[in-house]
Amino acid sequence: MEAEPSGDDVRDMLRDSLRGSLAAQWSADCVRHHAAAPEIAAIWNKLVGLGVAGIGSDAGEGGLREAVVVLAELGRAACPAPMWSAVLANLALSAAQSDSAVELLKAQHAGTARVAFSFGVLDPESGADTIRVSGGHAGGLLRFVEAAASCTHLLVAIDRSTLGLVALDGEGVEIVPTRAMGAWGFHEVRLNGASIACIALHDGVLDDLLIKARLALTARAHGAARRAFELVTDYARERHQFGQPIGRFQAIQHKLANGLIALEGVRLVIDHAARLHDQGDRDWRHFANCAVVFAGDALRRVSLETHHAFGAIGYADEHEAPLHFKRVHLDTIALGGARQAKRSLASSLLDPASAGLPEYDLGPAGNALRDEVRGWLARNWSGERKAAFDRRPYSKREFDAGFARDLGKTGWIGLGWPEQFGGQARSPREQIAFMETMEQGEAPRVGAAIQANALMMFGTDEQQRKYLPEILAGEAMHGMGYSEPQAGSDLAALRTSAVRDGEHWVINGQKIWTTTWWGKYMFLAARTDKDAKPPHAGISMFIVPMDAEGITIRPATTMYDGSFANIFYDDVRISLDSLVGEVNGGWKVLTGALAFERGLVGGGIVLKVAYAFEQLRRHVMAKDDAGAALSDDPIVRDKMVTLAAEIEVGRQLMMHCADLAAGGVTPPEYGAISKVFSGELMERFGEAALYILGMRATLSEQMPGAIDNGRFEQNLRHSLMWVISIGTNEIQRSLIAQRALGLPR
Repeated sequence: MEAEPSGDDVRDMLRDSLRGSLAAQWSADCVRHHAAAPEIAAIWNKLVGLGVAGIGSDAGEGGLREAVVVLAELGRAACPAPMWSAVLANLALSAAQSDSAVELLKAQHAGTARVAFSFGVLDPESGADTIRVSGGHAGGLLRFVEAAASCTHLLVAIDRSTLGLVALDGEGVEIVPTRAMGAWGFHEVRLNGASIACIALHDGVLDDLLIKARLALTARAHGAARRAFELVTDYARERHQFGQPIGRFQAIQHKLANGLIALEGVRLVIDHAARLHDQGDRDWRHFANCAVVFAGDALRRVSLETHHAFGAIGYADEHEAPLHFKRVHLDTIALGGARQAKRSLASSLLDPASAGLPEYDLGPAGNALRDEVRGWLARNWSGERKAAFDRRPYSKREFDAGFARDLGKTGWIGLGWPEQFGGQARSPREQIAFMETMEQGEAPRVGAAIQANALMMFGTDEQQRKYLPEILAGEAMHGMGYSEPQAGSDLAALRTSAVRDGEHWVINGQKIWTTTWWGKYMFLAARTDKDAKPPHAGISMFIVPMDAEGITIRPATTMYDGSFANIFYDDVRISLDSLVGEVNGGWKVLTGALAFERGLVGGGIVLKVAYAFEQLRRHVMAKDDAGAALSDDPIVRDKMVTLAAEIEVGRQLMMHCADLAAGGVTPPEYGAISKVFSGELMERFGEAALYILGMRATLSEQMPGAIDNGRFEQNLRHSLMWVISIGTNEIQRSLIAQRALGLPR
């Protein structure tokens, strides 16, 4: 028996069907030359035939999640069919009891009615709309009404719980085309005694409809921005300057990598908000507002950078890209855009009794583990034990051996390990639950996840039996000996050598910036073939006991009060069985371990930022002796909601990586996207926290008057490490451009 397609499969089929139909039956040239009403009516009839006219209604197949898919495809095709208005009509009128509402929806679904929608008196734009209703007739002026000339009916908000229905071909109705952003498509609708039927709605329906309307516009803008971005990516592969494709230039690669990061963030947070809405989750409004806030700047920036990459060719109005530039700007500004979404988000996050960032549903197993870990921390990492740890200087809070051993008894250090290695084989979402709860409990780091993964992938049976139980029990930490004075991000240039001498390998060289220098072992990359071509083909990986003779450690203090070390290896002799993987096969081990780390690290960073945001929110909402709070300041509110929106994008990128991992392996480019975004978000958060809290927040730990013992200024100093380590973000952007976008190396 054939399995029923999943919801994601159905949406993929809907997307593919629409894309194919629009490609065959609609030309963007129609928009460029001011699409005539019959052309728009004709393409709408084609869409009705595809079954999308009822999306969002009780009778339709699909909810808001399907609606944003359809609108993104219309944005991609530069198609002005009145789908946005149709979705709003379906969402608003499905529960209405009036005969007018029932008949209008029936006609819309059948294709005999085309509806234009105006928020009328509820439109946040100053002076956008005026409407007066008396005795069944309406007067006034409605601006920015989409596709009105091609529609048969108008729905307009008269007050917070009433829609008015006007026949657009009736007496007292005048429709005047309006040019905005150099494009046609809007209209002024002038009413002068026009007949109007009033449709009563439940309280709150139109307030929520405004949020959905902005989300739907954001989806359409995303489709437009994505199409232009794909065009310029193709152009970068084909266009030659200075004897090579411009897509090989680092400036172009990084510009386009930034664009992809932004577009993926917008895509994920839109879909998440729409999914929560369709599931009846109360947090859908938070995520919808976050989507609009983030996308407002992100999509416009992508549009600008797209045109920068196109150069003069994209400036010509005959090109398709200007159509999408106009669409993006119109849709992200309409209905107050990010400005209104920020106000709503600020109220939900910063007003008294607000609940803060919503907690993610990580599934039954993930939610249960989160509760279990919280309980364990309350019993084992609280009271005087934790207070004594917190009193230590930061350099002494990087690790706690007693805590590591206690946690080792739970088996959670091997949470995601396969059972054959003593692990619990928990899902990526359960691993997120664990990381999140440990961060919220301010617990010290434990384990050696990267090295353990490398051992499980490439180690011998003997190595696995020797090293993995120590890691699992919290008894051994492993450092990573990768970077050298001449080999930072370019690890293929490393010079530390390993030469076989009888039953030993002899290590000579220097490693720098090594953080876990105090661990029991070092996971060391060394060159075993100095003549190998390419250079990375001559690297091998070793596990080096840090008490071996010939190792000299010179610790140094980092700018964030932690420590790393320069480590010198002088004729260090280790046994032959210290080799992990094959001789000269270390690049595979090394890159495999790093890819695993990047897939985790983006999530770990954004969870740190989310927890720090809640600590900052607590200070921002605290009232002083005069009853005032920083949250009263509109500038502070703006910065806080901008951070909140970016945190949700980071969390969505984290969840996407987790879901990819659950289905197999997270592609390196997606781990890089998450790592780049979250690392730079941590920097932005650190800067914003000091901006908001002022000079007292710059006081360092153990200084009188320091806020939270210097938490926020230390966070900022620490944030730079996440942008630089594990391959700088510049290197990651090149990886994204080449692996995800197919740009030339």
